[in-house]
Amino acid sequence: MIPFIDSLFFPDPHEASVDGLLAYGGALTTERLLLAYNSGIFPWYNQDEPVMWWSPDPRMVLFPDNFKVSKSLKKTVRTNKFKVTFNTAFERVITQCSTVKREGQDGTWITTEMLSAYKKLHELGHAISVEVWFEEQLVGGLYGIDLKDKKIFCGESMFALMSDASKVGFYHLVTRLKKENYQLIDCQVYTAHLESLGAEEINRFTFLSYLEG
Repeated sequence: MIPFIDSLFFPDPHEASVDGLLAYGGALTTERLLLAYNSGIFPWYNQDEPVMWWSPDPRMVLFPDNFKVSKSLKKTVRTNKFKVTFNTAFERVITQCSTVKREGQDGTWITTEMLSAYKKLHELGHAISVEVWFEEQLVGGLYGIDLKDKKIFCGESMFALMSDASKVGFYHLVTRLKKENYQLIDCQVYTAHLESLGAEEINRFTFLSYLEG
């Protein structure tokens, strides 16, 4: 049975169900979110549902040195068509991520509770954003949780209003993380798009070993 949590505690991630669901319940407080990410757990649920906490096996990750940069993306980066910034418009980025329409999705998993919680994490320096601009307009970006002491970045969501905008933002993020010797980027679950960028699946035990340092 999936346990309900109402205190600052999570079950062992290895106790998650086959699909990765570990627990449900609890508010998205700063303390609970930081405990979750540092334990290899993340929230994912729909509006008007209880918070669902996940630790899937396998886990999709990108090792920075394995990032695949296509010839077209290299060309776009060299043209300096886009301007890229960090942490200048976090609220706008997460809001865009929550409203942009995605193929195969009727709504968004970035609930109003999530918006509020992650903006607070950003104010405290735990959540960061990458912004991509074209002619002073925000046309792409991404955000995630930065586990600085563990050298792990937990990617949450990205959006693009122009072709290649989010990829350019991701390119600059990976470049920065490589310079700072980050171990990996947590991509959570498999998608073909992530695989095309060089991400791969590793088992939960291995993923958690990176968090334990």
